[in-house]
Amino acid sequence: MNSSIFGGLLRRPEAGALIGLIGVITFFAIVGGIEFLYPSSVGSWLSRAAALGIVAIPVGLLMIAGELDISVGATITSGALITALVSGYYEMPIVVGMLASLGFGAVVGLLNGFLVVRTGVPSFIVTLGTLFAVSGLLLGATVVLTGTTSIALTAPEIIKSTFGAYFGGFQVLVLWWIGITAAFVFFVHLSPFGNWIFAMGGDKVSARNAGIPTDRMTILLFVLSSVCASFVGMSQAILFQSVQATPQLTLIFNTIIAVVVGGVLLTGGFGSVIGIFFGTITFAVVTQGIYYTSFDQTWSNMVIGILLLGAVLMNNTFRKMALSYAPKKGGK
Repeated sequence: MNSSIFGGLLRRPEAGALIGLIGVITFFAIVGGIEFLYPSSVGSWLSRAAALGIVAIPVGLLMIAGELDISVGATITSGALITALVSGYYEMPIVVGMLASLGFGAVVGLLNGFLVVRTGVPSFIVTLGTLFAVSGLLLGATVVLTGTTSIALTAPEIIKSTFGAYFGGFQVLVLWWIGITAAFVFFVHLSPFGNWIFAMGGDKVSARNAGIPTDRMTILLFVLSSVCASFVGMSQAILFQSVQATPQLTLIFNTIIAVVVGGVLLTGGFGSVIGIFFGTITFAVVTQGIYYTSFDQTWSNMVIGILLLGAVLMNNTFRKMALSYAPKKGGK
């Protein structure tokens, strides 16, 4: 009975991610000192996790479904630039700029999804092309329209407090991240759509033959990915009040790392929203926690890489352990 319960807990996709998160927090609390757990410090790494986490969840769902979106590095910049261009440079109401940025994100997602389902070209190649195309479009259009690659933005106070403010050392985006995570938990784990996503990642042909609208679901997931990336870009423009027309290429790798640390398999068909949530926090803890230690900062990337690799291996180990607790057929 106890081993069955233990095995059931370990089989949860987020189990390894949670254990990895506890491990890295414990590590930095010991090595970095109690200051690492001060509210201001927690606010620092949770605020970093929030922006990444809002993008990581839909990207993770695409990976569970057997697809990949690397165009988010350009889409997040588009969300910031369009908001600043429309409401900063052209001084239109901030709501217009926000809606324009989200609308552009939806168009990019529709384009990605349509090309993937209609051409059969791997999503990595399609979104790689979109990444460069959107990046070039943003840079060229910004220079042509404004004569510069940087745009300032001043948002009304109510918009700042809703999308770009700090409260008690935390960015308000943390609350948005928690709310969006809760919405995706319902979408994936408490509605029929979640089963469709996992079935697509297991075997898309079989899922289609079973009557699952794989094409529509693929397009929907790409739209969610791009819109969430645009939302983060829009929020960052409001927070920092200035935007540069450069794609956030490191965000692409950070997102994939957070998703994999969260227990999502690169081969698809396995993962959870809560696991991605934990994986994102783990990534933020590792990248921020290094500054609380006495390690030589010239070695910081190596230490970060080792810790993240350790978290991934720990996650994989616990997943394999979970399989060993699977009940045998005919067993009691």
